[in-house]
Amino acid sequence: MATYTHGADWKTAPTHHVEAAGTRFAYRRLGPDADVPVVLLNHWGANLDNFDPRIVEGLAADRPVYALDYRGIGASGGTAPLGVAEMASDTIATIRALGLTSVDLIGFSLGGFVAQQILFDAPDLVRRAILAGTGPAGGTGIERVGPVSWPLIIKGLITFRDPKFYLFFTSTAAGRRAASEFLARLKERKKDRDKAVSLKTFLRQLKAIKAWGQQAPQPLNTIRTPVLVANGDHDIMVPSENSADLARRIPGAELVLYPDAGHGGIFQYRDAFLTKAKAFLGA
Repeated sequence: MATYTHGADWKTAPTHHVEAAGTRFAYRRLGPDADVPVVLLNHWGANLDNFDPRIVEGLAADRPVYALDYRGIGASGGTAPLGVAEMASDTIATIRALGLTSVDLIGFSLGGFVAQQILFDAPDLVRRAILAGTGPAGGTGIERVGPVSWPLIIKGLITFRDPKFYLFFTSTAAGRRAASEFLARLKERKKDRDKAVSLKTFLRQLKAIKAWGQQAPQPLNTIRTPVLVANGDHDIMVPSENSADLARRIPGAELVLYPDAGHGGIFQYRDAFLTKAKAFLGA
């Protein structure tokens, strides 16, 4: 079991490594040793520096939080998988290699696909799960994430803005303000930043997303883990109706849709999300 220095903030949390599934996986950890750990699973093309510092710090106020890099992402070794099932298998192996026997999962976007797969493959490992900005296998419009995203990625390049400004937030005044604040938070860490995600890896993950969107629906009605589903009400990447679909099909699931918010609704409403998430995980 690794020993940790308990830093107070996300921008100084050191990057650690653990051997699992034949690969060296990078992760960061924040928070005390007490209570059930929270494991954070990130979005398409995201490394450790793409986790919202305020959300990580808020969760870590009273429990351990682990943020993971997938295989082939950031400082993790190997090549990015072309399927969600393999990503889930890697994540299960990583969680077990960390010596964790019961965790809460928060999966955002692609991380929400991985979290769902873990609920099927290792249900005893997960106590509670939060699925944010995500959708079910075969969900509406998921196979079109690429065609929807590329024009806005190019717009980001042309306007010298991070594409997440356009992809994650609405174009209203509130949405644009939230986008600017979120992107500023992601730049707070100045030292020991994670390795940038290559175009090759970005494209491999996109193939995994498209495959998830095209695969057969899963038996979500068999999930027994308590689940909270969260999203903005105007998600253009993983259309918000997928969140409603998840909540409808998973027994007892709770749904929160934030108004005038997009894919990054949990970042725009981070205080409300943190309050909701901590109440749900603490129940």
